[in-house]
Amino acid sequence: MSTVYTRVASPLGELLLVGEESAGGVVLASLSVPDQRGGAVVLDGWRRAPEPFADAVAQLDAYFAGRSRRFDVPVAEGVGTPFQRRVWRAVESVPYGETVSYGEVAAEVGASGAGVRAVGTAIGRNPLLVVRPCHRVIGADGALRGYAGGLERKRTLLGLEGAARVARA
Repeated sequence: MSTVYTRVASPLGELLLVGEESAGGVVLASLSVPDQRGGAVVLDGWRRAPEPFADAVAQLDAYFAGRSRRFDVPVAEGVGTPFQRRVWRAVESVPYGETVSYGEVAAEVGASGAGVRAVGTAIGRNPLLVVRPCHRVIGADGALRGYAGGLERKRTLLGLEGAARVARA
């Protein structure tokens, strides 16, 4: 298995897409923005290859242009801890243009109470910004809280989706 990557322009700045190449094709392992906390950096031995990402890039372009509300790209499996994967699945279920609170995600994954902080940490380690919509998780008071790509990018994504920045009751 080898690692391939490409960079594409977006309203959030240059996106770095990283994939794992195997006999079945390329699966997206990371999508990050410049200066992202915990974001990917190109390593020696990685190969620049835009072609395997053509479909993902087309879906990103459609999303940023307001023509698409979801992503259907193959992503790397087995990334993260079992708890992180549960949190990420919960985040993936938040509809386009809607928001939920960290507490709501914690309750959904069975980690309410003190688990809210753990949910925030898991969301902060999401390797697939935009595609896995962690930007849709906000504070219980409706305030924007934490985003590995920065709060301005979170605001941009929520604005693009027309999301009311209020958590569901």
